[in-house]
Amino acid sequence: MKIALLGYGKMGKVIEQIALDRGHEISFKIDVANKEDREKISTENTDVVIEFSAPSSAYDNLKYCMSKGLKTVSGTTGWLDKRAEIEELCKANDAAFFYASNYSIGVNLFFQLNKQLAKLMNGQNQYEVSTNEIHHTEKLDSPSGTAITLAEGIMEGIEGKDTWVNQAIAKENEVPIWSSREGTVPGTHSIKYISGVDEIEIRHEAKSRQGFALGAVIAAEWAADKKGILSMDQMLGF
Repeated sequence: MKIALLGYGKMGKVIEQIALDRGHEISFKIDVANKEDREKISTENTDVVIEFSAPSSAYDNLKYCMSKGLKTVSGTTGWLDKRAEIEELCKANDAAFFYASNYSIGVNLFFQLNKQLAKLMNGQNQYEVSTNEIHHTEKLDSPSGTAITLAEGIMEGIEGKDTWVNQAIAKENEVPIWSSREGTVPGTHSIKYISGVDEIEIRHEAKSRQGFALGAVIAAEWAADKKGILSMDQMLGF
């Protein structure tokens, strides 16, 4: 399979190595230095695009890919206010758009665990819920897409929680997200339910970028013969 990389930073390089190890070919490696070469990517020379760029460039990258009918796996966060437009372009041009805030298989299992715990905690009003996320200092968006997905899972399971707030004391209807940026840590997320008598916590800690990158390549392999709007839940059969 021929894979084009839109974004060739630390994550892009790990994705490249895993893709090569799994027998794939890299058709393009696009970054700031050669961004004009993006226009050369087409369905004739590329089977799937993996887009891990930056919040400031993700929308333009995805708009191009969708307009060309490309099958695209995206992991860039911080641009999702325009997601509906990208999905419409995907449908209009018979493309494929696979988006996840986090491609780690373990994190996606954690998402499901978070949803189930939230359902169990619904009505247990003696507990206050909060989420905490720690990422490396180079991560540009805050809160992370993963933290937002976790907050949305809590909102789905607990009646009366209908929005989230970052770095602020939460109102009764809000899920608080506390974000930290430290050193070079790949990412840690925790959910806590705290009462006057006890505390329940679930936690996921990434040890390296390998898990994220492997998940992105597996997603590209899965999406290669598909069209439309795709997700990790679909791929993992949730």
